[in-house]
Amino acid sequence: MHLSSIPRHFFKLMMAAIFAATASSVYSQVVPATRGSAGRLPLSVGGGYSYFDVDWGKTRMGGYAGWIDVPMPGMPYFLNGLMIEAEGRDVLWNPGDKGKTFSQRTGGGGVLYEMHRFRNFKLYAKGLVSYGFIDFGGCLVSCNTTHPYTNDSRVTYAPGGGMEYRIHRNIWARADYEYQFWPHFLGKTLDPQGFTFGAMYDFRRSQR
Repeated sequence: MHLSSIPRHFFKLMMAAIFAATASSVYSQVVPATRGSAGRLPLSVGGGYSYFDVDWGKTRMGGYAGWIDVPMPGMPYFLNGLMIEAEGRDVLWNPGDKGKTFSQRTGGGGVLYEMHRFRNFKLYAKGLVSYGFIDFGGCLVSCNTTHPYTNDSRVTYAPGGGMEYRIHRNIWARADYEYQFWPHFLGKTLDPQGFTFGAMYDFRRSQR
């Protein structure tokens, strides 16, 4: 399945849907939230800047990412840091030695496990499965066909981890590392990797 059959704004639409769902959840719990801590929203929402080695050419690229973390209910005590994470990323800035429209987009989800260590500092590990889209920035094989090969898509896999630090009340800073696997890509596996630096708002924790 090629990107030519998918709107270029798929990533933006997906992110809009995620945040619309979040807004709906916020609205539905506004009244309970005014009645005490039991009404707190069981999720965290964040976003930030991504700096990636896209495994294509020499220049590293920038982009942006957004995520939502939701705790898994009913977990035993030793798994109370287990969450479901939805994440989207668009790496499109500074293509450098690649075609000017080169970009990599991923959107999907998986699990994240928070390891609580200190009051204002914690580490986490994660594993995600996403759908990835790549625009080569030009014709990769031939431009002399009816349908030139300029883009592609596939299921991708990404282990990763990072740390979070409380800045103020419910606001946390996050430094995230992710290593992606794009399998069966021109006879090999494409391995983009990089960091995302951002912030999130945790609706679960007390603001005091």
